[in-house]
This record gives sequence, C-alpha cells and structure tokens, in this order.
Amino acid sequence: MNESVIQLDQLKIGDKAKVVSIAPESRVRRRLMDMGIVRGTDVFMEGKAPMGDPIEIGVRGYVLTLRKNEAKDVLVERF
Repeated sequence: MNESVIQLDQLKIGDKAKVVSIAPESRVRRRLMDMGIVRGTDVFMEGKAPMGDPIEIGVRGYVLTLRKNEAKDVLVERF
C-alpha cells in the first residue's frame, strides 16, 4: 500500500486529503457514502475532541462529526 494512504482518523488538524476507499466490511459504509464520503472526495480535518474522539471533518461544504472507529474505515491520501 502507498505510504501516503492513511486512515482518516490519523489526519492532523488542518490536513487536507482525498478519499481513496471505505473498507468493504465497514458496518457504517453505506451511511458514510450517504453523507458524501466517497472515493475522490476532498476532506479537511477541522478539529478533534481533547481525547481524540470524535473528530470533525469538512466535506462537500459542511462539517461532519465522526467517531474515531467510524473514521478508521475510511482510507485517505494526504495532499
């Protein structure tokens, strides 16, 4: 796997990335896709709670809050 491809929850605040894939076995795959997280979508790490869970990402013009375990299912490539 390309070393620039990481899990969404590993982004630092202010990082921008492009969605590469969502784990096929993810229990929340359909919900993530319904919220606009699909391959090729640009995302921006807006913020994290003090303990790192949940996280806020900017996607398609709005801010989405995800649990860390949900964000781990999304692979992104930082740019």
